[in-house]
Amino acid sequence: MTGSRTKSRRIMISELFIVRHPFSVCVPADHKVTLRVRAEGKGILHYQWFTEDDEEVFAGNKEDLTIQAKKSQLYICRVSDNFCNCVFSDWVKVKVLDIDKSGLPIHWQGEPHIAVSPKPQTVRLGKKLTLNCAAFGIPTPHYQWYRNGQPLQDKTTGMLQIDNATAEHEGSYLCCISNILQETWTEPVDVDIATDKVALLIGNLNYSHHPALMAPIMDVHQLANLLQQLGFRVVSLLDLTREEMLAAIEKFIQLLDRGVYGLFYYAGHGYEHAGRNYLVAVDAPQPYRPENCVCVQRVMRSMQEKQTALSVMLLDTCRKWYNQDCIPSGIMPLGPTGNTVYGYATCEDAEAFEVQDGGKSTGLFTKYLNAHILQTEKVTHVLERVSEDLGRDPLVTGKQQVEIKHTLKEPRSLADPVQTAGHTRELHLRDACWRQANKLPRKKRRMFVCGVEVEVSFSALFSNVLMAFATVKTKGPRTQDCTVTLSSIPAMEDIFSGPGRSEEMDSLLFTKSENTDSTLRLCALQKLTESLVIKVQIHYTDMDSKLRQTESQQVDIGKPLVASCKLHRRNHTTPAKKKEGASAQSMGNITSSKPRLHQNQAGPFTRKAECAAKVAVTRGNEPEENDENEL
Repeated sequence: MTGSRTKSRRIMISELFIVRHPFSVCVPADHKVTLRVRAEGKGILHYQWFTEDDEEVFAGNKEDLTIQAKKSQLYICRVSDNFCNCVFSDWVKVKVLDIDKSGLPIHWQGEPHIAVSPKPQTVRLGKKLTLNCAAFGIPTPHYQWYRNGQPLQDKTTGMLQIDNATAEHEGSYLCCISNILQETWTEPVDVDIATDKVALLIGNLNYSHHPALMAPIMDVHQLANLLQQLGFRVVSLLDLTREEMLAAIEKFIQLLDRGVYGLFYYAGHGYEHAGRNYLVAVDAPQPYRPENCVCVQRVMRSMQEKQTALSVMLLDTCRKWYNQDCIPSGIMPLGPTGNTVYGYATCEDAEAFEVQDGGKSTGLFTKYLNAHILQTEKVTHVLERVSEDLGRDPLVTGKQQVEIKHTLKEPRSLADPVQTAGHTRELHLRDACWRQANKLPRKKRRMFVCGVEVEVSFSALFSNVLMAFATVKTKGPRTQDCTVTLSSIPAMEDIFSGPGRSEEMDSLLFTKSENTDSTLRLCALQKLTESLVIKVQIHYTDMDSKLRQTESQQVDIGKPLVASCKLHRRNHTTPAKKKEGASAQSMGNITSSKPRLHQNQAGPFTRKAECAAKVAVTRGNEPEENDENEL
């Protein structure tokens, strides 16, 4: 039959010809379809319909072929006369879409009806972009894709595909669908290219009214370094009050937008109440209430409202149930949103532990998290590996187990590359303080009257902890036995040193340079309300008089690191003002007289902050969850 078909097309005789060819259609499954062909010739004309495999269609011997469409199939019709002449119609396709047809009108006439609409999405840089659109239509509809109102050349099928997505492919997409009966359009959808990755890390350890912790120092420090390797812009903070936590979270939320990966990490005391998780601030009273803490679900809701490409919440804290007699106020959920991930250090009504061994301390969840976080696989797969490792740890068998909750609809990885150039101007205009939060003061040199020259340089341990170093660069011609000390105005408390903190812990956090003559650690920079001044004092023996002499100069470094973000402005109360000129001083070794840290002990130490009293009150007079509108 194939040969005769080809020959008839090649030898087209004028006595027999087709005046109307059938046309392709796109219909739902089991829809009744009629294919029509019209021909002219001498005498009686005969018709036979065939499928693409040259099979004759049963009862397909008329000019109209009516079928119940079951699957997509090609058809052709042969028209012949009694003079051994024949001619074939064009091939046509009956395309069957086995999808929901509930919206199809009862008396549908074949005008384009959109069955599948494109969906908004965020695409990783360099990955494949795919948008799908499908419509029923008789005849089969024609597709034309548009980006930002401009037609896209050669994008004329139901699937738009771009193999290597770049910043120029970001925009608003829609598709025009038409046939001879009608034209219709899809709703526009936004396609975002991953534009930024930002992380806020908070570690609370020196509690005013609860057991102090040790591990958050190392946990936050190491995780911050790993996230920076993954391309995250990280702000890491230690020992925040509730007001400072909320202020930092507000700054963090302002950076989130379409295409942004946002990660929030917390290590410290916490608890769970009525299915919600609360982070205990360092100033939380004993007993504490929800209004003294930060509600995790409110933070995640704020992240979701920004329609981020990925929102990750990692919580190395306890989830013991407290205040179960309280009736919580409502958190209105958003509509279904995807690409959110919760990684809990432990399951409901259970504790999370940190292990202390000499000067080394780490939360078990973060220990295994840091071991896997650089992997390029999906973030939920990384957390599954963390769960498996912690589950094998004999120290917490039957006590602690990771819990993972997520709504990932795309294979997101923390290692995904991002496009940060050319289309994030609005974001960069809003994140000036975030970038400033990691900007170090410049090196300063001071020349003293005696001829000694000292260089002061800086390094950041955390976004609110600054290291200052003093190095004698030039010795005076008539000086000997020169030493340098550093102090600050106003005084900034050193939270790292004191009983229970070994030299080994200090060495893990900071390796002192052999050439450094003095160091000063400046903590709690978020509390700064004025410029920070470094006082440099030199002590030396005058070779002429043989007397010990002292000279001093000051270095104004402004508001370094997170101090520039002015987190203190959120505070509703003003702390007692410190004495003018008070200073924190160091003599090379970093020390402190305040014994705030928990004593070292072997084995796991819980991150549960015991609530000494349980107050049963009615909802009417309970100041429940005053953070309702805090974020």
